[in-house]
Amino acid sequence: MGLTYSYDIHLRPENVPRALNEVAKLAPPERRVPPLAVTLPGGERVVLPFTCEFGSEPVDCTGKDRVTLDTSLVFPADEAVRAYAEEGGLPVEDGRVRIGYVYLDMHFPSFTDSRLVCLDFWAATSRMSRLFEDSAAIRKVFTDLAEASGAVCCLFDTGDGGPERLLWGTAPD
Repeated sequence: MGLTYSYDIHLRPENVPRALNEVAKLAPPERRVPPLAVTLPGGERVVLPFTCEFGSEPVDCTGKDRVTLDTSLVFPADEAVRAYAEEGGLPVEDGRVRIGYVYLDMHFPSFTDSRLVCLDFWAATSRMSRLFEDSAAIRKVFTDLAEASGAVCCLFDTGDGGPERLLWGTAPD
């Protein structure tokens, strides 16, 4: 089995719509999938440029512990992202690279605190996992996302059972 590194953003349920709308801004503008309507626990609905199980049927998260979205995200091309793009034959456009699928598991509730929701962005391949660890630009995208979303914290997880690394956080209430 390969590496599965992830960025975990823990936030209050009322901040999830804002976080998902911020994530949507990271999608490539030319994405050619029908919009995905997601109804969150509590009834709020967001429309996203992603898929769920590679389909665009509406998703209702009510009563579910976890929902996985298939995201396609674009990241600034720092040295690590440029090397990843070059090795994979991916274009660098306007200083940014679409790195491939990044899966987003939404955990209701978070596995660390039952008062929170966790947005767990995990790499689709071992190569992408190494990129997640090596790229300061990708790390900044996720910590900026956590801050913009009113998150409690952003953690980096190597999936090895060891403690996650705190990258950004605020004092919990």
